[in-house]
Amino acid sequence: MDFFAPRAKLVVEVDGSQHLGGEHALKDRSRDRYLVSLGLKVLRFNSREVLEERDAVVEAIYRTVAEQLSAKIPPGPPLIKGGEEEKDF
Repeated sequence: MDFFAPRAKLVVEVDGSQHLGGEHALKDRSRDRYLVSLGLKVLRFNSREVLEERDAVVEAIYRTVAEQLSAKIPPGPPLIKGGEEEKDF
C-alpha cells in the first residue's frame, strides 16, 4: 500500500511495470478484492502516469477523496410543510 487515507477509506497504489502482467497482476487483483471487501476504495496508477501526468493523478485522487467523504455526510433534517423548519417558541 503506497498511500492510505483512513477517513476517506481510500488506498492509492503506484505500480511499476512489473505489475502489468503475470503473478504481480494476479496478486494485485486479489489484494484489491480484499481491500474492497473491507469497505475501501482502491485507486491504481502506474509509475509512468505519476511521473508524466501528475496533475491528472492528483485530480483523480482529489475527486475520489471528495466523493468518499461526501458519501458519509448524512442528509440534513427534513423540512416542515411550507419549506420552513419547525421552531420552538
